[in-house]
This record gives sequence, C-alpha cells and structure tokens, in this order.
Amino acid sequence: MAALGTPLRTLRALLRELRHAAGRSYRDSPAYRHVLAAFRAHRVTSEKLCRAQQELHFQAATYLCLLRSVREHEALHREYHGRGERSPQEVAGLVGFRLPQQPGGKG
Repeated sequence: MAALGTPLRTLRALLRELRHAAGRSYRDSPAYRHVLAAFRAHRVTSEKLCRAQQELHFQAATYLCLLRSVREHEALHREYHGRGERSPQEVAGLVGFRLPQQPGGKG
C-alpha cells in the first residue's frame, strides 16, 4: 500500500469492493452501514490534526486492500485450480506457450 489518497476515494473504492462481494443487495449489508457510519463520524473537523480521522482512513485503506486481494485470489483460484488431468496443450496454454507442430499432422 503506497499512498493512501483521499478519504473520499478510499470510501468509494471500499464501497465498490463491497458491491463486488455482496452483489446487488450490498446496501442492506451491515458492512455497508458500518463503513458509512464510521466515515460520517470521523469527518474532518476544524481541528488542525484529527488523528482519529487519519486512523480511520488507514484502517479503511487496509480493509480495501484485503477485499481486493481476496477477490483477485478467488479469480486466480477459479482459473488455475486443478480440474483433474489436463492435456499438454491446455497446460502449455495456461503458462503462455504453444506446443510445436509436428510434420505429418501429428500434434
């Protein structure tokens, strides 16, 4: 996680990941309500340094990283999970290779 960005960008990305995880009814989920309530409770105030708001932003960015990583892991798992024995052509295609063609139509 390099830079945090703005809290609004983090909130939008977090809600987008919740939508991917929960589907269409993501607004009814407790996670959605909790995230919005936490961001509303920790808005920037007139204080010079608002440590709680920065802490919330960091925790939200960390949770966003977790949700993205889980979603990407599931996608990779679906794509590369073993489905029994594969042919050499399928295995070569998975790693980006092509098998050479043999003369005479074999292979």
